[in-house]
Amino acid sequence: MKQWKRGLCILLGLVMFLAAGGRYVQVAFASELTNASIQKKEEEIKQAKEEKKELQNSLTDVKNLKKQLEASKADLANYITELDASLATIQGKIAELKTLISDKEAEIAEKTVELEEAVAVQEAQYEAMKKRIKFMYEKGDTFYLELLFASESFGDMLNKAEYIEMLSAYDREQLDEYAAHAEYVALCKEGLEEEKSVLEEAKSSVEAEEAAMNELIAAKEQEINAVSSDIKNKEAAIAEYEAYIAEQNETIAALEKAVAEERKKLAAEQGRKYDGGVFAWPAPSYKRISDDYGYRIHPILGTKQFHNGIDMAAPGGSPILAAYDGKVVAAAYSSTMGNYIMIDHGDGLYTIYMHASALYVSKGAEVSKGDKIAAVGTTGRSTGNHLHFSVRLNGNYVSPWNYLRS
Repeated sequence: MKQWKRGLCILLGLVMFLAAGGRYVQVAFASELTNASIQKKEEEIKQAKEEKKELQNSLTDVKNLKKQLEASKADLANYITELDASLATIQGKIAELKTLISDKEAEIAEKTVELEEAVAVQEAQYEAMKKRIKFMYEKGDTFYLELLFASESFGDMLNKAEYIEMLSAYDREQLDEYAAHAEYVALCKEGLEEEKSVLEEAKSSVEAEEAAMNELIAAKEQEINAVSSDIKNKEAAIAEYEAYIAEQNETIAALEKAVAEERKKLAAEQGRKYDGGVFAWPAPSYKRISDDYGYRIHPILGTKQFHNGIDMAAPGGSPILAAYDGKVVAAAYSSTMGNYIMIDHGDGLYTIYMHASALYVSKGAEVSKGDKIAAVGTTGRSTGNHLHFSVRLNGNYVSPWNYLRS
């Protein structure tokens, strides 16, 4: 019986609202709000504020970092290693921040749509309530009295009185829902603004971290140049330069020897063969050749030195590609070469890629010509972003131009 009465009551209410020219029940708040919806929004706002605070507290203290590095300047190799480790940490932060920026932009687009939908519902509620209020103002209590006086019996009058009470309760319920939705819209707006604030903080953090990274790179360049250009220690500087080139050669020769021994163990297999194809250009974003292969007067030492590769000046973080198909025999770090990769192409032919800011492949990986294997950087004994690209054949350096040109 109660369900029948409720149904009749809603039907009566619909007739009343249509008579008033309104669509109150039709738009009767298509989205029912619950305390959970509002609590969820409040939690999202709280999380966004905490996220912003974390961003503000996690910035690199470059002044303190440089102070910590001062103690290691006496040993240039150790200084470079420690500074490169700091650069790697900062670059990791920048990568995370850029991912956060991308995520926040997607969230903001989503929350903008959510807000627009919430506002549309609120406006529909407001319009419906205006029409309902107008109807009540025009009819007033007389409508209910007329309804009661039209009763055919005392029982009929009691039923109609119950309907009127139910309609009044329904009106109060819709008013409460409108108030809840107004609160929800306000929270949507606040949440959207907080997400925008986190986005701006993340962008600001990226700028700050990039400035810190550039400051460390500049400090490193200054230190390397200061050691190398000291006239009083010119002979020592030349000896040191030759020593670090010898260290590179020793590392690479050891790798070649290890590969040769591995091939002996796998003598039953035919082994890798280089088919004579032209290499891919390993630094597609390069701006210029900053130092070519061969003998030249060293720009700082002022003596004739052999440069065993091609230096391709390119923006930090730009891609480094595998020059040809092969197997990665080294993907590591040294204080002279920085982050470096060495690839075996078969028949005693190897390519080496130095000073990377990041390595994307590991030892043992099979790569194809043109695969992205690293990012340009200035790690190791380097004073600016570039790729040092070398080619070795049967244990000796050869001109990379022999393989980069057909």
